[in-house]
Amino acid sequence: MEYMTEPVKHTPGHILCCDCGVPISPNPANICVACLRSKVDISQGIPKQVYISFCKQCQRYFQPPGTWVQCALESRDLLALCLKKIKAPLSKVRLVDASFVWTEPHSKRLKVKLTIQKEVMNGAILQQVFVVDYVVQPQMCGDCHRVEAKDFWKAVVQVRQKTLHKKTFYYLEQLILKYGMHQNTLRIKEIHDGLDFYYSSKQHAQKMVEFLQCTVPTRYKASQRLISQDIHSNTYNYKSTFSVEIVPICKDNVVCLSPKLAQSLGNMNQICVCIRVTSVIHLIDPNTLQVADIDGNTFWSHPFNSLCHPKQLEEFIVMECSIVRDTKRSAGAGMISKKHTLGEVWVQKTSEMNTDKQYFCRTHLGHLLNPGDLVLGFDLVNCNLNDEYVNKMKSDRVPDVVLIKKSYDRTKRQRRRNWKLKELARDKENKDTDDERQYQDFLEDLEEDEAIRKNVNIYRDSTIPVESDTDDEGAPRISLAEMLEDLHISQDATGGEGESMMT
Repeated sequence: MEYMTEPVKHTPGHILCCDCGVPISPNPANICVACLRSKVDISQGIPKQVYISFCKQCQRYFQPPGTWVQCALESRDLLALCLKKIKAPLSKVRLVDASFVWTEPHSKRLKVKLTIQKEVMNGAILQQVFVVDYVVQPQMCGDCHRVEAKDFWKAVVQVRQKTLHKKTFYYLEQLILKYGMHQNTLRIKEIHDGLDFYYSSKQHAQKMVEFLQCTVPTRYKASQRLISQDIHSNTYNYKSTFSVEIVPICKDNVVCLSPKLAQSLGNMNQICVCIRVTSVIHLIDPNTLQVADIDGNTFWSHPFNSLCHPKQLEEFIVMECSIVRDTKRSAGAGMISKKHTLGEVWVQKTSEMNTDKQYFCRTHLGHLLNPGDLVLGFDLVNCNLNDEYVNKMKSDRVPDVVLIKKSYDRTKRQRRRNWKLKELARDKENKDTDDERQYQDFLEDLEEDEAIRKNVNIYRDSTIPVESDTDDEGAPRISLAEMLEDLHISQDATGGEGESMMT
């Protein structure tokens, strides 16, 4: 007879809790978890309610001892900031996990759920989960205090342009808005020939000057004035001033180049039309369609002035128009524009319709003009020009009329314009009666020039109904695909009025 032996199964023994008598597995404290938690609170000493400061103006949180940081709701940065507020009590326990508990954005409360561990009673490790409530208190930071004071600044950028038209400034304003270069300004002040940007630090002003140099042709000078000094600590307090001058040339200006500059640009004619001002000056020769780009350094080395301002433009009516197909190009000629068509036209002033006096000229608007169209131009025959380069030119090299752009009915264009632009919040000294007309000219330039529109944020105006891309006169318009929807934070996704965040 054989005996079958089964393997012995070892089962852990149980003991009774020394307090309540419940069978439990052996542990160093010989107490059940419920009794251990009733006797020991490992979260003791950790505050359950903490106050945190928040600046409503700049949307930043205060990080002791003197730093303000930008943190999004329920982000890792904000969680680290909250844990630093209770860093000393947490050093006595082991932090296992930390996470946010969702709260309403406008409740001014932040809840953080913490999981901690600590060794208690003869080596037993106890784990506990609890929630710390952070109360958000409004407190204005030092930078916002200076902004509200409006009289404290460390640096100022003075932008000037010696012209009678503000087209370049309107374009520059849209670039500043698009790239957010106005966020660090304490104050923006508008004067008759430019803008002043005030900053709390010199670094922000230098960043603005670098932005201006990349967007428009400029030159600048920097200076500083000593405000106070401490001879014991060798510290000095300065106020810096950056004087930025933009080239005095705007879109649709007729200019006369120096002979040396015209030769260096490909033997183009001296009389040219400025078709656009971006980071460089874009010129076109209306007699040959030759184009050239002039940067800021070239302009200041060979400066030239505008022969006319927008108020001197006269209205002409097109009597005849023919397209020039074949043109002879001189040796060393530069690049020819592909977006324009060379045309020969006979025009007559609308103010001289009772006479038979007509003018002949070549123009870069051959693709737009038809007999009977109205066009704006500059009469060089009957005007008194005081320019050193024009006075030295031969009379046969100076055209009778330089046509600038086709004219449309402004009233209809304003009524059908279903888009709008944003503006900088700035202080204005006085409102010029001519500013509105100049602003309308800039809006029309945006409709006519697609290259400028690419750098501007255009918003749809919901109060104006959507129509076709062109009207009866064929005036250019901005398509709906190029417009952005104007976002209002005070409206939620359903379209109703929502609560403002952190108010």
